[in-house]
Parts: sequence; structure tokens; C-alpha cells
Amino acid sequence: MTKKVLPGGTLGVLGSGQLGRMFAIAARRMGYRVHVLSPETDTPTGQVADEEITASYDDLEAVARFAESVDVVTFEFENVPLGTVDVVNQKVPVRPAGRVLHTTQHRLREKTFLRDHGFPVTQFHAIGELADLDSVPDELLPGVLKTAAWGYDGKGQAKVADRESLRKAWTEELKQEAILEQLVDFDKEFSVVAARGIDGKVHCFDPIENLHTNHILDVSISPARLSEKASAEAVEIATAVLTELDVVGVLCVEFFLAPGDRLLINELAPRPHNSGHLTIDAHVTCQFEQQVRAICGLPLGSTEQLRPAAMINLLGDVWLPKTPDWAAACEDPAVKLHLYGKHEPRVGRKMGHLTVTASDVDQAIEAAIAAKGRLTAQ
Repeated sequence: MTKKVLPGGTLGVLGSGQLGRMFAIAARRMGYRVHVLSPETDTPTGQVADEEITASYDDLEAVARFAESVDVVTFEFENVPLGTVDVVNQKVPVRPAGRVLHTTQHRLREKTFLRDHGFPVTQFHAIGELADLDSVPDELLPGVLKTAAWGYDGKGQAKVADRESLRKAWTEELKQEAILEQLVDFDKEFSVVAARGIDGKVHCFDPIENLHTNHILDVSISPARLSEKASAEAVEIATAVLTELDVVGVLCVEFFLAPGDRLLINELAPRPHNSGHLTIDAHVTCQFEQQVRAICGLPLGSTEQLRPAAMINLLGDVWLPKTPDWAAACEDPAVKLHLYGKHEPRVGRKMGHLTVTASDVDQAIEAAIAAKGRLTAQ
């Protein structure tokens, strides 16, 4: 029987951004200590952790010492080298496991896994060298060319209309292993955040609708405006994905809703997700507490939603040309402000978010947009 990590134990986090910060807050509330390792110092996670270790992920001696100081390790972003995870796993459990990270941190491996296990994905073609451009099927154009690894928030991808633009995009922009995906005609994007415990039980949050601006998540809405059929099917698919991957922890399945209520998986994130931030204020158990419970072997919490909610991201753009008017945003007593402790606001950088709960999603969306508008109104 797998040993549980009970409150009073120490949890390790690889990565130190806002996801780790909110995980650490949930863990400390439950009585755990938190150690974080990343190449940076005074990080969003480090500011609230019990101990912040500043070291390169490739410094395997430092990684081993970090692992010896904790009881279990999780990660808050995908781009942790597998060698780092392997060193940690020799000392303590890593959850989700390295094999999950191996699959999901590489778009081609992820899409191949999903397709081969019968999950709905758009058609795709692997591009590893120049010759692969000539074998692209006609039906994949127009399409979206994406780097196979290290891409997020629209980085490392380009729309291509024909073979000429495909060749130009790969030879002049990407110049690395890539995947060409068929351009999807979709009605909306949504996600299902789910957790799977050591006992194999899966708890899914209801689907969350996502609105993007410049490829970056702008607003998330829950409950998503989907048919009962699409919602139920999405939860069923997400449950099967976590089970097939043997996930222990939290994983987000991002979907496209195509015409006719047809679902396609866009990508997977083996961690809490930006769209799930609203669960902190709108649900019985938030995604970060679920992550703590899952990796520690505790029973998972309820995913019941208490009120309809909308979350709106605050990017560094909001800080320009001056500090936002926080008091103005908080004039609405339903507004919840979450800032991540990042020191330097930059255009496109996620600095925080606002969440609003209301009697219905339309009111929540309206209130969230209004609150963000007040930040820069004066």
C-alpha cells in the first residue's frame, strides 16, 4: 500500500511561478511545509514557501539534496527536464510521474498518445526535417505549425495557408522539430480540470469555457455554456485520459467544441491550469487543494460549484503606464483579487487575476470586465 503524506509532511515543487504559489498556499493551509526549487530567487512560489532553493534544474547534486528534504514532489510547469525528475524519483515519489511529463511536454508525443488510444484529436503530421514538408497531406492545409516542445500561450506556432507559407515558416521561423495540425473550425474553447488519486478515483470539475486574446487566456467562465451532451462527454473523456495516463495529481484537458457538438482535444497540461483559478473562489475544493490531496494520497475533495463565476487575467499591460487602481477594482464586494508577487510587469506576462461570482455567468462576466476596466480608468 502506498504511504500517505499526512499534514506536517514536506511537499516539494519543481518550478516557482504562480501555479506553485497557489499550490503552496493551499498546502500550508492544510498544515504542510513546502520547499521549492527553480533557477530564480524571490519567486512567486518562493515568497510563500518554507524554503526556496535557487539552483539550475541541471544541477543534479542540488536537485538530489532538494529531494532528500521532502516527502513527495510535484511540478508546476511542463518544461522540467526529465533527467531532473529521474533524480528526484530515486529519492521520493514524483506525482504526476515522469512518464506523464514525458508524454505531455512534447506535442508530437502527446498527440500520438491521444490518437493511438482512441481520443478525439485533429489530424496532424510530424515534421523533423526538410523532406517531411513534401509529404504533408493536402487536407492539413491550411493548418497550424507548432514546435514539438517548449511552446505555450501561442509561442512557437504559426498559421500556414499553403505549402509555400509552410516551408517559409519552418525554414525561417521554427527551424526545429514541429507538428502540423489541421486548422480546426471550432465554436468555442473549453477545459476540464481533473484530479486522480492514488486509488485511481477521478474527480472532474465541470467544464470551464475559455476566451482568448492574442493566444493568451483572457476570461474563463464556469459553468461553461455547453449542451448537457457536450459537457458530459468532455468529463467522460477527461476521466479516461487521466486513467489511461495513470496520472496521480491534477491534469487539464483543453478542448475545441466543433460544429455539431463534436469534441476535439487541443492539448493536455499535467498540472493545475489558468482556467481553473476560479475554483479557488467558486468551488468547495479548488484545483490546488485537489493537487495537494492527490499527491499526498488523501481522499479527493468535492468539485461542487457554489456559484457561477468568471475569471479575468491581469497581464503586465495593465500596469502601463502606471500602477493599477486596486481600490477601484475592489469597489465591487464580489471581486476577488489575486496577485502573483512578480516584480516586473511586462506586456503579455501573467501578473494576477480577478474572479467574480454572481447569480449567473453573464453577470459574472460583466462584473469581471468592469472591475478590470476600473484598474486603468483614471
